[in-house]
Amino acid sequence: MKKWLIPVIIIVALVAIGGFWFVNVNNRLVPMDENVTAQWANVESSYQRRADLIPNIVKTAKGYAEFEQQTLTQVIEARSKATSVTIDPSNITPEQLAQFQQAQSGLTSALSRLLATFERYPDLKANENFKELINELERTENRINVERNRFNDQARIFNSEVRQFPTTIAASILGFERKIYFEADAGSENAPEVEFDFNS
Repeated sequence: MKKWLIPVIIIVALVAIGGFWFVNVNNRLVPMDENVTAQWANVESSYQRRADLIPNIVKTAKGYAEFEQQTLTQVIEARSKATSVTIDPSNITPEQLAQFQQAQSGLTSALSRLLATFERYPDLKANENFKELINELERTENRINVERNRFNDQARIFNSEVRQFPTTIAASILGFERKIYFEADAGSENAPEVEFDFNS
């Protein structure tokens, strides 16, 4: 065997090993990336469920002529704003997530005012349809929290993988970037003071 052939074989072998390693890293990261994207879809689906409930809540409340129209209008406007914010799940930026959370917080705030207001209307409180809608809204809010936590779990798994050496080198070259986490809004550690009393 010619001496110049040995370095060529070594270089080809190293390139092949490097290529296989890149393929392996890519094939590991792609499913993780897809899991984050799929979980984001679950988050959006839960928020959409909340948005879908609101027209029925508003319609039921409108049946009571004395009910504050301004409160209902604020809820409708907040819903419109919240549903207009969309995010590309493959490229969630901190700015996009902040905008999304701000719109959803506006809707949460409007709903809190609506729920606080309805306490003053015994007939509306006694309406079985309205009670069931409010219960469904509460279940949906719980679901939103669950899906957001699951999104953060998937993002954590992905981020842990892309930050490890030497995977981080291949991830950077292949275009895999860290995912953004959902974070609580400022002041959200304080529970809203809304009372539900369906028995009175």
